[in-house]
Amino acid sequence: MPEDTDPSDLASFRLDQAMKCLQVAEINMNAGFFKDAANRSYYCIFHSMRAVLAFERFDSKRHSGIISAFRQRYINTGTFPVKYSDIIIDAFEIRVESDYKDFYIVSKDEVSTQIENAREFLTAVKEYITAQQKSG
Repeated sequence: MPEDTDPSDLASFRLDQAMKCLQVAEINMNAGFFKDAANRSYYCIFHSMRAVLAFERFDSKRHSGIISAFRQRYINTGTFPVKYSDIIIDAFEIRVESDYKDFYIVSKDEVSTQIENAREFLTAVKEYITAQQKSG
């Protein structure tokens, strides 16, 4: 992240990306494109994690780096509930399986659960970011 970038602005930008991913996930699910919905709901979670990490000026070129840093800095410390660790890992695994395994089928129930989890995760991140921005 460039040194002159305001972390709060970057967090807002990344949060906007996350919200758009959730919207596209919902559209894809309603259209029956479950694989695409799973992908976009994972990216909602991914961009949400990156939004939080922006306050620490942290980023990684690898998804595993973002996931590890978020879990270590925000879940293990109690900032976010432990159940979010499972949400992150489940979404990541489904995304990887559906993106890279030729015959992997994502069910409507799986993607519906994943979208609900992404929405819950995004809501918690929005609250966290709002509090961080208010505290300045």
